[in-house]
Amino acid sequence: MPPVLSVRPTVPASRRPPDPPHDALPERVRGTLRHAAPALLGYLVVRLLGLLVLARWAHLRGHGVWPTLATSWDSSWYLAIAEDGYARELGTRTYGNNLAFFPLYPALIRTLAAVAPGSPASVALVIAGVCSLVAAWGVFAVGDRLHGRRTGTVLAVLWGAAPVAVVQWMGYTESLFTALAAWSLYAVLTGRWAWAAGLAVAAGLTRPTGIAVAAAVTAAGLLAARRGNRPALAAALAAPLGWLGYVGWVGLRLGRWDGYFAVQRLWTNEWDGGAVTARTLRELLVYDRKPQLFLVVVSVVLIGSAALFLLCLGDRQPLPLLVFTGVLLLVVLGSGGVYFPRARFLLPGFPLLLPLAHALTRARLHTAALALAGAAVSSAWLGGYMLLVWHGPP
Repeated sequence: MPPVLSVRPTVPASRRPPDPPHDALPERVRGTLRHAAPALLGYLVVRLLGLLVLARWAHLRGHGVWPTLATSWDSSWYLAIAEDGYARELGTRTYGNNLAFFPLYPALIRTLAAVAPGSPASVALVIAGVCSLVAAWGVFAVGDRLHGRRTGTVLAVLWGAAPVAVVQWMGYTESLFTALAAWSLYAVLTGRWAWAAGLAVAAGLTRPTGIAVAAAVTAAGLLAARRGNRPALAAALAAPLGWLGYVGWVGLRLGRWDGYFAVQRLWTNEWDGGAVTARTLRELLVYDRKPQLFLVVVSVVLIGSAALFLLCLGDRQPLPLLVFTGVLLLVVLGSGGVYFPRARFLLPGFPLLLPLAHALTRARLHTAALALAGAAVSSAWLGGYMLLVWHGPP
């Protein structure tokens, strides 16, 4: 078989809704929202179930839901950056330098908190919630473009029912990053190169794994540029600028070319090719007689994600999706840093769920319903467990 090169949709044009007129933007938005409504409704149902379970569990344990979602762990780092800015020195304290956190999310918090009612923590939570809906919409759009509306809907629901999906409604960057990644990939699939590049730049300012979005846009853009597409070439060159810009800025701020990587070393986060990942997996699943449940869940997610990537290769997904998930897996599995947040780091990798979503759309209705309900219930329970029983960050 020839290699996967095309970024064009695989769904026949007769099965896709026609594009609305270009001079009717509000009507286009309303039309696409109506088309995505089942996916967004399904996503909301799943996440509201998770919120209800968390609220009840928190009440029984004497905790408040709002501080748990808005001000715990990494949320407090982003809020502090929004209020006080970044460190100016490297320092020596492990896990103590806030330059490890990328700037777009705290910048949004600071900007909107200046004009919106409520505390910065509440603003951060609202941003995450709104971005989660935009992300679910983008996830649906990619699935719909490739395999039709039913697959897109199931894909959005599966993303909302991921094991650690509770962070989508926390003061974290996963929802913002997934929204930018999903719509950037959709822009590539539809040939909107300026949008693809702009969203990739924004993704590169949101998370370290923004390099995966940049790589996807660059790879697809260079391929299209070989066929004489000049906007694609410009997008390929521009896509990494957000990530490179922040890394370069950190170096200038600290007065050393490797400033950002020095900060990452303080967070014990260096790329080792997967040695720490393999060793931890072996210890947890082979030698540890009583492994902690959350770490077992993380391990299952890592192994399952690698297996799903092989299925994506077998399904011959479009090049930008394969590059995005491949680089994401390479960064997360190859990291020598802390182990427990890696399931969360892989949450934006929604194309990995495409084989499952496509299979469920072809299954019997009651089978698909049971599978989605089981995923939603387990995600709700794991979300409560992760935030209220597990003693570390998600």
